[in-house]
Amino acid sequence: MERRIVLQAERGGVRVDKYVAEAVPDLSRAAVQRLIDEGRILVNGAVVKASYRLEPGDAISVEIPPPVDVSIAPEPIPLDIVYEDADILVVNKPAGMVVHPAFGHASGTLVNAVLAHCPDLAGVGGELRPGIVHRLDKDTSGLIVVAKGDVALRDLQAQFKGREVQKVYLALVEGHVSPPTGLIDAPIGRDPRARKKMAVVPRGGREAQTEYRALEFYDEHTLVEAHPLTGRTHQIRIHMAFIGHPIVGDPVYGFRKQRAKAPRLFLHAARLAFRLPSTGEWREFQTPLPDDLAAVLARLRGGAQ
Repeated sequence: MERRIVLQAERGGVRVDKYVAEAVPDLSRAAVQRLIDEGRILVNGAVVKASYRLEPGDAISVEIPPPVDVSIAPEPIPLDIVYEDADILVVNKPAGMVVHPAFGHASGTLVNAVLAHCPDLAGVGGELRPGIVHRLDKDTSGLIVVAKGDVALRDLQAQFKGREVQKVYLALVEGHVSPPTGLIDAPIGRDPRARKKMAVVPRGGREAQTEYRALEFYDEHTLVEAHPLTGRTHQIRIHMAFIGHPIVGDPVYGFRKQRAKAPRLFLHAARLAFRLPSTGEWREFQTPLPDDLAAVLARLRGGAQ
């Protein structure tokens, strides 16, 4: 059952994450920071960064979600493995698969499948997200890399943090994108009007940058190649909607009335490039559009919506 705790800052100048961790002993500072990122900790009713320094009298509300069972069972779910060595797996994740267990998704995740393939993965990087370096949304298909050991995990995390990893997505968006190439530089944070959503926000957001390039134009749509330079939640979806070209099939940030009949979110992680932790060799991996999305483009090229 979800818990809600209300605190009032007795002193100022203290970071909110440090203050809450001290005030709620069963929450580690890392756990507090996760709650802040999820918009579950508010100061005076507003979303803030973990580094926000409190003022005396600030009202702090903390929502603690129900505990998740940390026992993750290996499940023999088929995996489309694009590459594997002693240190990593590169998997072509299907749409509809959640990456790691969370509230409401205790099984059937990529982690459950990978644990069946690599039993030694348990314990790498944390109980709920063993080996997970980055994530894809449930309805996004495409390439994701999983570390098999702590050394490889730290190496990949450093590459992601240093923005060395190249991620390229294919997205079908509404309208004709103009200019055909560009950089979207707009900070992302919790939507102040809908806390469960993310949005471009004028203040309090985290830096977010996405490069894009139009690949093909149709009557009312554009096929876009998107290259996120940062890794914020729902970043490409939010940024494309922000410039007036939401992704087709997006139930959260897209148009209510879809003009193209897509079976799901038209977003696919098509290319992923990084240095192999084992050798330092630069490698690029690719995977084509899945059949369900390729069929949408075939209809658009034929002029049928």
